[in-house]
Amino acid sequence: MTLTTSDVDDAIRAAGLRVTESRRAVFDALRAHPHASADEIHAAVRPLVESTSLQSVYNALGDFAAAGLVRRIEPAGHPMLFELRVDDNHHHLVCTRCGAVEDVDCAVGHAPCLVPSDTHGYRVAVAEVTYWGLCAACATEDP
Repeated sequence: MTLTTSDVDDAIRAAGLRVTESRRAVFDALRAHPHASADEIHAAVRPLVESTSLQSVYNALGDFAAAGLVRRIEPAGHPMLFELRVDDNHHHLVCTRCGAVEDVDCAVGHAPCLVPSDTHGYRVAVAEVTYWGLCAACATEDP
């Protein structure tokens, strides 16, 4: 599905946020680069909106995450990554060599996918699972 500028603006507004050139550029960069870090988003936005600072990218990403427009994932040993896929309880595969990240659908059944052995009184809403290993390209290089 290709979103137009109007669709992007509508998505930002629907999240309760004001549309700015910087926010629009950050959203567009996330569409083109799923699982991107703030630095990667900044590198993609900077040529398009020269006045956009790294701090403004962090601000936009923080606003988007707080509004539920983006999901923040934090694989151990890696920078925070952001993605637009927020409407489900999917998980991630992370390559231990090159750091590539891929989405993988829910492990079993409906969200939260996994049921802890003891909830300690919590009402579990989401389970985050990260699978670690070698991506296909790195596994091919492995002797």
